[in-house]
Amino acid sequence: MAVTVIGLTRASAAHVSADVAADEVVVTATRIPTPESQVASSVTIITAGEIEARQLQTLPDVLKDVPGLNVVRSGGPGGQTSVFMRGTNSDHTKVFVDGIDVNDPSSPSASFDFGLFLAQDIAKVEVLRGPQSGLYGSDAIGGVINIITKSGAGPASVVARVEGGSFDTFNQSAALGGSADGFHYTANIEHFHSGATPVTPLDLLAPGEQRIDDYYDNLTASTKLGLDVSDVFDLGLVGRYTDTHLRNTGENFATFPGTPDSTQSSDHTRQYYTRGTAHLALFDGHFEQTLGAAYSNLDSSATSPDGAPSDYSGTRLKLDWQGNVKLGSDDILVLGAEHQKDEITNPISASTAIDSGYAELQSAFAGNFFNTLSVRFDDNDRFGSKVTYRLAPAYLIGATGTKLKASVGSGFKAPTLSEMFQNFPNFDFFGNPNLRPESSVGYDFGFEQRLAGSVQFGVTYYRNNIKNLIADNAAFTSYANVGRAVADGVESFVAYQPMQTLELRADYTFTQAYDDILHEVLLRRPKHKASVTAGWRPTAKLSVSPSVLYVGSWIDGNRDFSIPRLTAGGYIVADVAANYDLTDRLSIFGRVDNLFGRRYEEPVGFLQPSRGAYAGVKAKF
Repeated sequence: MAVTVIGLTRASAAHVSADVAADEVVVTATRIPTPESQVASSVTIITAGEIEARQLQTLPDVLKDVPGLNVVRSGGPGGQTSVFMRGTNSDHTKVFVDGIDVNDPSSPSASFDFGLFLAQDIAKVEVLRGPQSGLYGSDAIGGVINIITKSGAGPASVVARVEGGSFDTFNQSAALGGSADGFHYTANIEHFHSGATPVTPLDLLAPGEQRIDDYYDNLTASTKLGLDVSDVFDLGLVGRYTDTHLRNTGENFATFPGTPDSTQSSDHTRQYYTRGTAHLALFDGHFEQTLGAAYSNLDSSATSPDGAPSDYSGTRLKLDWQGNVKLGSDDILVLGAEHQKDEITNPISASTAIDSGYAELQSAFAGNFFNTLSVRFDDNDRFGSKVTYRLAPAYLIGATGTKLKASVGSGFKAPTLSEMFQNFPNFDFFGNPNLRPESSVGYDFGFEQRLAGSVQFGVTYYRNNIKNLIADNAAFTSYANVGRAVADGVESFVAYQPMQTLELRADYTFTQAYDDILHEVLLRRPKHKASVTAGWRPTAKLSVSPSVLYVGSWIDGNRDFSIPRLTAGGYIVADVAANYDLTDRLSIFGRVDNLFGRRYEEPVGFLQPSRGAYAGVKAKF
């Protein structure tokens, strides 16, 4: 079993006992590999096998069916993509890639743009819902998304993939991986191209004006290296570089209401992040420690036909240490310390430093009661200190196949450098260096039930109370901590495997998210979301993966928010993918997205792609 974890290296996974090998291992919920059956937190796991079977190309594709999440992409591939988790804001989700905090310090909201991440080198995605600042600090009010990329193992091999299809799509990827004499390696390169995606609704264009389709090109290279120096000491290094170009239709604000520009805007982004680790296990594995150092650099530039070019550039340097102490056969103490420096160099010059420490006690009692208690202290040189916590017990009833679970925890989001220091004197608007962090307290409780081994279902209720939200002040001259919000709802699922070759799953999420001061429903949080997915292997060589996603109506603004609140209609979209193995080394595949050609906008004013057909070939060497 090889697992790359937050703050740890692959060797840590070896300490998961053999009797739970069949149980999916979760890392994000506790920072150490833990069988999913013992985890109380609500977590969804998407594996590389699922990504390949459904031919998912980008991270938004991977996340769109996950319960509790609303994925909003401004148009086609490459458009700005946000995730609203359990009704919280789009900047309330913390994102890790191989232990690297990739939330962008240079963006106004310091959030992560999910639309720029390609999916071919993903080994697993863990989506952890609920306030998680007790382990992960700032930005984790809604939850945490942890992306783990593929590791090399076994004899050297090369996997190459190419596909083409609708919207002038032409994608390629290649991966080299393997291991020898304690050295583990993988190198990946991915190219995604979508040259003609209709995004602007025709009814927004002037009479006789032609729509210009969006163009998107993404080149991503990544690597993961590991060296087992000895049985107790290993080193690791990961790195990722992404270069993207997007040409899209922006908004002409010279008119009111605004209209789509007659010529396109251009966005160019460059992202680089890397992390090195050293892991040491002592006293027969009773004490493990990992030292890590990560660096990220993010640059973006945008030009539009009716405005000055804009440039954003930021860096993050993070040093971290984590130690795991086995206090007994059923108790593990996790200790950690971090130092982080965020800096913006464009469009302003500003920086902040955070020193953090955390502790977690993971315990088991009588073989069926499991509990995790964590507390964290963050000291920010701009706003001071913050203490957060999380408690998550789970109880298993073996005789009935029942799991009872609950959790309660706090979260916070620090004000961004842009909110504190960026000024717009032409609009009489100025940053506020005295902002305090947004904060929350949330809880959930529920159960999961297994029946006869082939049926599993569960229901979880959740609630999150958020205060000190940062918004415009009453005079619209600066930011202030003036907002409050409440989000609650229910997540439920049913999974059924009627035969070995067929798996079915249905998820339903009900979400209520509203402004607790204005008593208004928050934007872009649909109340109802449901999905049905299936995996069918009629023969040993053929697999078929259909899926249906339903999203109910929601409140949104129009494209330029000249209409600040309107009701957007819901939609149903169906996809189907098929893979066929010609030989052990060669396979062909094809898929149809939006099978029934449903026309829908999410967000309002941005068309999502209509029916698209794609086909390709994959070879292993």
